[in-house]
Amino acid sequence: MSINMITAGDERLILNSMLDHNRRALVETVRGLDEMSARLHLVPSLTTPISLIKHAAAAERIWFQRFWAGLEEQECDGYSRRDEGTFTVAEDETLEEVIAEFERAGTRSRDIAARFSLDDIKRQPREGLVSMRWTLVAMITEFARHAGHGDILREQINAVGHHHPGT
Repeated sequence: MSINMITAGDERLILNSMLDHNRRALVETVRGLDEMSARLHLVPSLTTPISLIKHAAAAERIWFQRFWAGLEEQECDGYSRRDEGTFTVAEDETLEEVIAEFERAGTRSRDIAARFSLDDIKRQPREGLVSMRWTLVAMITEFARHAGHGDILREQINAVGHHHPGT
């Protein structure tokens, strides 16, 4: 997997590049999986390969659409409550649709984040005062952690013979 990342430049450029890198890395963990493999429950939690992507899309909406843009839930382009519902994937949703949803949410997040300086601060009930800088770092961390989860799930899927088409 070749993912270009900016490693020098101003802070905002590097933060945005690292966040985009981790978004792509997370998606790469599910690329090419068939629908059945994407839904395999290999751990006791709600985590499946497809649900990781669904959860990431919700995280984008929670932090950028709800928190930073101040949108109400019904104004968001998908699930945006901070609970386990972020992992819920409808039976009729395909992996490609969920990936597209995550990519749309990321595009909207980039647009919203660009409206704020890194030092802009808002109060969040759980975390207290939160800067845009903190939000970007938190999302980088979130998506890196979930990409790691996705890598492990993919190893498990490949080990039990649920290969993606063409392997």
